Amino acid sequence: MVRLQKFLSEAGVASRREGEKLILDGRVTVDGQVVRLLGTKVDPTRDEVSLDGRPIRARAKRFVALNKPPKFLCTRRDTHDRRTVFDLLPADWGHLFTIGRLDADSEGLILLTNDGEFCQKVAHPSHGLLKTYRVTLAKRLEPETLKQLTVGLRDKGDFLKARSARLLSANNTRSEAELVLAEGKNREVRRMFKVLGLRVLRLQRVAVGPVKLGELPPGKWRMLSRAEVASCLKPRGKSPRPPRRN
Repeated sequence: MVRLQKFLSEAGVASRREGEKLILDGRVTVDGQVVRLLGTKVDPTRDEVSLDGRPIRARAKRFVALNKPPKFLCTRRDTHDRRTVFDLLPADWGHLFTIGRLDADSEGLILLTNDGEFCQKVAHPSHGLLKTYRVTLAKRLEPETLKQLTVGLRDKGDFLKARSARLLSANNTRSEAELVLAEGKNREVRRMFKVLGLRVLRLQRVAVGPVKLGELPPGKWRMLSRAEVASCLKPRGKSPRPPRRN
């Protein structure tokens, strides 16, 4: 059983807030009866839900992994007509939404779904789903600097900290490192390196929890396996809170 406004949202009819208005306006019926009570629950497999007399069918739940190329936005529409990740998906998948975001210049693994509960669990820091990033820097990364990433840094009132950080390669002009984050604050990786005075040349997310980017080509997508979906939902406990600083 699901709330009626949630059913409308997952069927692609309206957002939950818009769905509530449709219900209050008396435009939604369940088994032929007008329903105006918010919070009414329906069984999508048995109840017939209609909007303005037209039956609404539940959409199959989708769980998608996409390799976002640089310069694509993680939004459904852009007022400046820039390219978005939805330009890379089938035209009738506009009802999906991204789980978290990558900034325009970053690339790599983005998860999308039309399952609200899955999205909330995977996205919330308390669920403990770790995210792995590969970073290319325009300078040699020294061991002492690398350690600061896991000790933690302050930037604009935020405490930024990597769960782990390791150096993959380095020479006098370039370095490549791998960072694992627990929280994923806005532009966290770039902000940490900016505090350290290092310029990021490339930032790629290569894993979200058990889901790996692997050999998925840029701009391409695949469906998550049932095992991946189940593993993403597996409780992992709360992420540790950052220490207080006086």
